[in-house]
Amino acid sequence: MAMIKLNKMLHNFPFQNTLPETELAVRAVKEAGDAVMKIYKHDFVTTFKKDNEPLTEADLKSNDIIKKIITSTGYPILSEESLDDKKRLDHDKIWIIDPLDGTSDFVSKSGEFTIMIALVDKHEPILGVIYWPTNDILYLAQKDCGAYKFVNDVWEKLTISKRSELRNCRALGSRHHLSSHETSFLKMLNVEKFSERGSSLKITDICTGVAELYFTMTSKMKQWDTCASNCLIIEAGGKMTDMLGNKLEYNTENIYHKNGILVTNSIIHDIIIDRYTEFSRNMKNGN
Repeated sequence: MAMIKLNKMLHNFPFQNTLPETELAVRAVKEAGDAVMKIYKHDFVTTFKKDNEPLTEADLKSNDIIKKIITSTGYPILSEESLDDKKRLDHDKIWIIDPLDGTSDFVSKSGEFTIMIALVDKHEPILGVIYWPTNDILYLAQKDCGAYKFVNDVWEKLTISKRSELRNCRALGSRHHLSSHETSFLKMLNVEKFSERGSSLKITDICTGVAELYFTMTSKMKQWDTCASNCLIIEAGGKMTDMLGNKLEYNTENIYHKNGILVTNSIIHDIIIDRYTEFSRNMKNGN
């Protein structure tokens, strides 16, 4: 059944000019997703990395499967679960993958974890694939070709919402990493509705028009945390930058997004940046 569905996806992409790498990436997230779900349904051991982030067998298994499939392209791979030897810096095209985005949600059995693969060319994502295994939904975007999701055997085009009044906007935040400063900024924005959401599903929700805002002020976000979803949000009509409004670049020596992340439906983006500038100034002055 899963293979029939996979073949249907692979022979029915929604783009007119499908990149040759797209089929590989879709096949990789699906196969990795199937393996991850087998582990998810049984008991598994959780260990912790040096930065205290959780690690499971599923992270490593997914990483191995994805790398085995996409290595055939010859492009370097930047992955959360592999050593970065920096050889990628000599190449225009590289893969950036997060084998299991939302490991904390995987461990807590919330079901809100994803598998993400992106293809980068000259520092920007040109292909983004996100798979949500528990709901069997695949999100896909190619540069200048739009963003789509494959659900119930049908491709659906993704479009951001048109809400422009902040108080009517719906904000999303992390279930495990929301800071007191982020909570304070949310109160300043006076956004009526806030929901906790795991992994990159915060961005896919904005892509599908069910939310308008996600931000984080942390300097701990890395390129694999955002790359695939950055391609998706842009192609859906939204916007992703750092909290200062700077464009995010990929395949750089420093893989951290040092000024946080801001994702919106694009309409409210500049307003949020202005409010953040004011918020930061008040924080600096002790107000």
